[in-house]
Amino acid sequence: MLTTTPTRSVSTLLSLITLLALTQCQPKLPPGDPGNGGLYLPDHFEAVVVVDSLPARARQLAVNTNGDIYVKSRFSKKDARNVALRDTNNDGKADVIEEFGSYEPERSYGTAMRVHNGYLYLSSELTVYRYKLTPGKLTPQDSIEAVVIDDHEHGMHEHIAKPICFDNKGNIYVPYGAPSNSCQEMNRTPRVPGIDPCPQLELHGGVWKFDANKINQTQKDGVKFATGIRSVVAMDWNSEDENLYLVMHGRDDLLRLWPNLYSPWQSAVLPSEEFMKVKEGDDYGWPYCYYDQMQEKKVLAPEYGGDGKITGRCDQFQKPLMGFPGHWAPNDLLFYKGKQFPERYTHGAFVAFHGSTNRAPYPQSGYIIAYIPFENNKPTGAWEVFADGFAVVDPVVDVSDATYRPMGLAEGPDGSLYISDTEKGKIWRVMYKGDINNFGTAELAAMEKRKSASNIRNPDPVKDNLNKGEAVGGQKTFELYCATCHQKNGKGASGRFPSLVNTEWVLGDKKRLIGIVLNGMEGNIEVNGENFVNAMPQHSFLSDEDVAKVLTYVRESFGNKASAVETAEVTAVRKKTATK
Repeated sequence: MLTTTPTRSVSTLLSLITLLALTQCQPKLPPGDPGNGGLYLPDHFEAVVVVDSLPARARQLAVNTNGDIYVKSRFSKKDARNVALRDTNNDGKADVIEEFGSYEPERSYGTAMRVHNGYLYLSSELTVYRYKLTPGKLTPQDSIEAVVIDDHEHGMHEHIAKPICFDNKGNIYVPYGAPSNSCQEMNRTPRVPGIDPCPQLELHGGVWKFDANKINQTQKDGVKFATGIRSVVAMDWNSEDENLYLVMHGRDDLLRLWPNLYSPWQSAVLPSEEFMKVKEGDDYGWPYCYYDQMQEKKVLAPEYGGDGKITGRCDQFQKPLMGFPGHWAPNDLLFYKGKQFPERYTHGAFVAFHGSTNRAPYPQSGYIIAYIPFENNKPTGAWEVFADGFAVVDPVVDVSDATYRPMGLAEGPDGSLYISDTEKGKIWRVMYKGDINNFGTAELAAMEKRKSASNIRNPDPVKDNLNKGEAVGGQKTFELYCATCHQKNGKGASGRFPSLVNTEWVLGDKKRLIGIVLNGMEGNIEVNGENFVNAMPQHSFLSDEDVAKVLTYVRESFGNKASAVETAEVTAVRKKTATK
């Protein structure tokens, strides 16, 4: 026994030394804010608000190896397209905030921000840029370079976001989104068939691969990597299995375009936002098919003869790994590589859902950070709610009711997760403060209960219908054809769809207003001091009486007080347009 005592003492001492060393190596994390800055998180996670608001708000963000944060502004001045933030006293709060970035954006907002190989890569809707970062300097000192330039004519083009990601062989991946909703002969027009084959797939509706180290490339310099992909904002490269992953925005307007085939409830929850593992040469089937997450299969789109059940040609296309509910707006994807979080989070993917705009007459949904657990490079099962509470209100009737909308995700050098918000420009830093070796289902129980909130669960077809009575006249037309974008309260969605409240576009010249409804509109316009570039499709399929009623409803609702629009006025504008 006397001979074993020293051995035990040495063993105990070594254990203490090892524990001390591990403790000293752990990054010193700042305290979380009371109430985690308003977020609901799994047990033992904390959040600190890095910055409560940025004047130009925020879209995507990136974190450098020294902890500096770079944010792509949502709205910005000519010489301040981006924001850099630094925490100099390690309290988790940004105390140095500097704007930078003098270049002309072709469209109003940015769609990417990444730090890669000493460069800060970012994008407008049409160009991928990069700055060389200087060690020790917060903002870039060198001039900006264009890496990939989208030189197409865009006009009514709808999906021109330029998210980016990098593989480990020097390539950068850039989507060229579909220029329409479903490749119809007349875009977003009820009961109009799709073009077959869809010519838009030649140069759009897919992901292209480029050399990450070359500048001034256009699409012809890249290689089409995959096709049949409608619209992408959330995209990342998984270095564990060396594959590209993305979450696709599903198509819209099932009810508005095909009211004979789809109920309001079906149109609210379908089609899926598709989580895809994308390999070179894959075809995911847009515009011919969409994924129904409840049937767990791809079905033929109504523009190509589908009725929501027929599979048809869709069995020849790739299926997604997982289908999220419809219209949640997946706007960032991040595979976690850090060691701060428990092992459960070290192989899977976080998804930022910006939140729906077009689920009326049901509550808007999404507005969360979801997590997809992985094992052996495959999802293990259902997705989880990792962070909720952004919307603040429940239910979200119109998108403008949501206080915050999560947009960007980034991992810090210490393994913290950063989340940006578009509505106020708020940024959270999420940290784990518990025992990483003792984390399981008990710590997730509260988040599992969050799935009962109206912004997460599937709505009940009857109980969750927010239309208490059957709308008639102009209101009925508005809720079917207009509220999808402009929202039921007429306030629109900031940055995407203009407000109809107290604006000269509504209250002013009636002929101009009628012309917009009949003929559609494209190009950059300013509404109540905010610029918009989204195209509005024509609604010439409406009768003169219906146009008059819906415009009268708009001019007399939402606090607006303007004279009615008469059927004869619509007829006169239609005739004048037809003779041109």
